[in-house]
Amino acid sequence: MPPEVVFKIDQTKSMRDQDVPGHNRWHPDIPAVASVKPGQDFRVECREWTDGQIGNNDSAADVRDAKLNVAHMLSGPIEIEGAEPGDLLVVDILDIGPIQTETTGPAPGQGWGYTGIFAKHNGGGFLTDHFPDAYKAIWDFHGIYATSRHIPGVRFAGITHPGLFGTAPSHELLAEWNRRERALIEKDPNRVPPLALPPEPDGVLAGKLTGPELERIGREGARTVPARENGGNHDIKNFTRGARVYYPVFVPGAKLSGGDLHFSQGDGEITFCGAIEMGGFIDFGVDLIKDGMNKYGITTNPVFIPGPVEPRYSTFLSFIGFSVDEHSGENLYIDATVAYRRACLNAIEYLKKFGYSGEQAYLLLGAAPIEGRISGVVDIPNACCSLYLPVEIFEFDIRPNAQGPTPADRGSAART
Repeated sequence: MPPEVVFKIDQTKSMRDQDVPGHNRWHPDIPAVASVKPGQDFRVECREWTDGQIGNNDSAADVRDAKLNVAHMLSGPIEIEGAEPGDLLVVDILDIGPIQTETTGPAPGQGWGYTGIFAKHNGGGFLTDHFPDAYKAIWDFHGIYATSRHIPGVRFAGITHPGLFGTAPSHELLAEWNRRERALIEKDPNRVPPLALPPEPDGVLAGKLTGPELERIGREGARTVPARENGGNHDIKNFTRGARVYYPVFVPGAKLSGGDLHFSQGDGEITFCGAIEMGGFIDFGVDLIKDGMNKYGITTNPVFIPGPVEPRYSTFLSFIGFSVDEHSGENLYIDATVAYRRACLNAIEYLKKFGYSGEQAYLLLGAAPIEGRISGVVDIPNACCSLYLPVEIFEFDIRPNAQGPTPADRGSAART
């Protein structure tokens, strides 16, 4: 028997129209919608992160035009009885998956999901200067496997996980987030995409709050895009079945919330919407370590034990990048961001030799269970990063040989 559902979703309705709506900002004053006890197992159902704006079709116009001020749509907050500021909230991920009640339908998670390249003017991505336009790939689910009509010749087992879960910030921590992120924005206020996202009243959802209280949440509430001290949008693929996460508690009751479920993802989620996005369910168990933040020095970030459930690939083709800018040729000192970007670009150029477009390769690196690693940060002046691409996910051999690559018609990603 599945555990008790403490946050239920009707996938035919938007998050705003649920009997018990969730929220899309971080704020300590968003009321809890359910309560659980330490030691209790429970289920949380989730909407896809954009609240159903992306469809199962062959056009990326929906990705191009997605309204990001409504994201992420989170389930919760859920109060944990007895949790106090300074505690550690122990969260076990017991199970996770796509929507179980309907295996076909228009909502992501009903037998399908998607990966998107967001346009530079609307979110962007890790390689947005190279891929400034919107594209997407639809993935069909076959049990634990995913295939795509937009990236043929590939089949892989997903590493299913929540992209986003966390506890509510205190008023003081929220103010600090807003201070430091506004300071970052002011360094280049006209940048596209922006350096950070400030509070945005338009599109705010805070459970059943209305009127002046909702307006205040909109003015003060932090956007859910980045990871922060409370957890948030980590997009760590190893938060999968069997993982245990230790979250700092900043407010009474902890107020656990989350969503942004992924059928699969590569390290970095590099296209911005680089995972296979879906709605679905997640089963949790929770406990408390009283005064755990002080006992273990876990004050600025969660820590976690990765889950033991993951695809078993044994052969990888690894691509290396180092910290020399690909446009200017400038040598940058121990810059791991540039180094990983170069590793990604090297992998994309390689896959193009087999007939994939750059956009298809970019989407694949976001969705497939690739491994991204910081390989060296001491050998001045270059940082070295590497990207491990499992060769078994391809229906043909991508390893170098004397005959050279065999290009083929690989179709195309969905475009506008």
